[in-house]
Parts: sequence; C-alpha cells; structure tokens
Amino acid sequence: MKKLILGVILIFSALQSCNTKVDAQVSSKTKKISELSIYNLPSKWTNQNGQDIEMKDLKGKVLVMVMIYTSCKSACPRLVADMRNIESRLPENIKGNVKLVLVSIDPEVDTPERLKAFSIENKMETDQWIFLRSTEENTREFAAVLSVNYKKVSPMDFSHSNIISVFNAEGELAYQQEGLGVNSDETIKKITEEAVKLN
Repeated sequence: MKKLILGVILIFSALQSCNTKVDAQVSSKTKKISELSIYNLPSKWTNQNGQDIEMKDLKGKVLVMVMIYTSCKSACPRLVADMRNIESRLPENIKGNVKLVLVSIDPEVDTPERLKAFSIENKMETDQWIFLRSTEENTREFAAVLSVNYKKVSPMDFSHSNIISVFNAEGELAYQQEGLGVNSDETIKKITEEAVKLN
C-alpha cells in the first residue's frame, strides 16, 4: 500500500513539474510586451528564405543580434566570425533557446537571395541563424534601437558601429558587446543566463 501511495505521489509531482514548464512557456508567449521591448516595433522584415516576419515573431527566444552588410570586406567578416565563435561556445542544452540574427544595413544589395547565399558561404545554415532585411527607413529605426550608427561612405561601402546585442525572451536589451575580436566571455555568460530561464 505504501508503495502504491508513493507511486501516485511521484506521478502527481512529475505531472505538476511538466505543467509548470508548460505554464512558463505559455506565460512567456502571452505576457504583456514591455515598453522597452523590440517586439513593439511594427516594421516588417524579410528573412533569407524570402519569408516576411515581424520582430514579435521571434518572441520567446534569446536573440543575439548584429548589423552587417554582405559586401563588406573589413569589419563585417570579423563580426560574422565573432557571431560564429559565440554560437560555437554556447552550452548545448540552451542552443534551442537562442537565435542568432544578422540584420542588413544595405537592403538594396542584400536581397533575400543574397542573404541566403551569404549564409551558405559562411556555414550559417541551421535554423538558429536568421538573416533579415527591410526598408531603409525600418533599418534606420532598428539601428537607432541598437545604438548602431552607420553611413554610406562610397557606392559600395558603409562605416558602421561594431556592436553585438543580446535581447532576453521579452525582447528587452540585456547586454551589448562592442568592438571586433573582443573577449566574448561576458556575452556568452549573459546569453546563457537568459536562455537557461527558458528551459
């Protein structure tokens, strides 16, 4: 009889822990968006697969974001290498909770087809990697949110800030890494802290 009661208690507690996890996931999806969230932005974006999305479609994941342009020959390859380095150092148990997002500052050149080719060239083809482009106006607005400054300095070149931004699952800025080839330990620590909350 004791064994039977113990078995019922164990099953009940297991069911409760499953429900708690489901509740946490549901609440993160239905939770009211804070005023500081990028999910308030109404802008429409197109990804490397030609699909139209809004920022709020990424809700519920930790986002690691950087602004680049694919024809860049100086800073952007380093930023891309930094993003790949961050991805490679993330603990396996949280990788599913993280999206790595590269936003183009040159939407005229960076068509979805070009972004797709770039993702293949740079071996960034898993579902974890998202490449986005939008209108010039939306791109400027988003750059302002990330504190990224950029300007066209020639027909093919831009000067721009080198910032990698980490957003929590609610779309609020949690951390920023500035510079090229810098130590990413703090960035990875912050991504992991935020992503563990979603397990």
